[in-house]
Amino acid sequence: MLIHTEETPNNHALKFILGKPILDSNQTIDFTNKEAAYKSPLALSLFDVEGVKRVFFGHNFIVVTKDKKVSWYGLKSALSAIIMDFLLMKRPLLDKTSKVNVIEMEVAPEDQAVVEQIKWILDTEIRPSVAKDGGDIIFYGYKDGCVYLRMQGSCQGCPSSAITLKHGVEVILQRHLSEVITVEQVRI
Repeated sequence: MLIHTEETPNNHALKFILGKPILDSNQTIDFTNKEAAYKSPLALSLFDVEGVKRVFFGHNFIVVTKDKKVSWYGLKSALSAIIMDFLLMKRPLLDKTSKVNVIEMEVAPEDQAVVEQIKWILDTEIRPSVAKDGGDIIFYGYKDGCVYLRMQGSCQGCPSSAITLKHGVEVILQRHLSEVITVEQVRI
């Protein structure tokens, strides 16, 4: 088994392409720090490497975001070795009792149809493109014409994420849905 790496638009995030699925196709898990990684032995091991700041699991990839002061030199091979060990030993990605929590705003009953359309557009048009860069965009809420989204993976902290939201996601949603006035990023 060979793990490939790809650079992302975020210079401090590197995408490790695994060549096999580790999560369902629309599922992602974002570990914002070591404390949040308690449910994943693999994420905990990656956080044990000095300089690792964030770990993101996608369908068939892992994105690791490093501290700005640390170089990828040496870090990349250490992370690849840890990931390879987990895959070869067929160790679990998550502990058996863990569930992935979905955090969303409460949606007003009259907005439910619009929210379903927004989620469908996100899942079919937007999220696959963002995943190619090692990130994800997660629906958080909708209220009064504003769509609230969370950026994950390499998108988190990427300088171009604001442009992606305003000139990419917002335009696409507005093109399909007249109810959408604006898109805003939520940081949780």
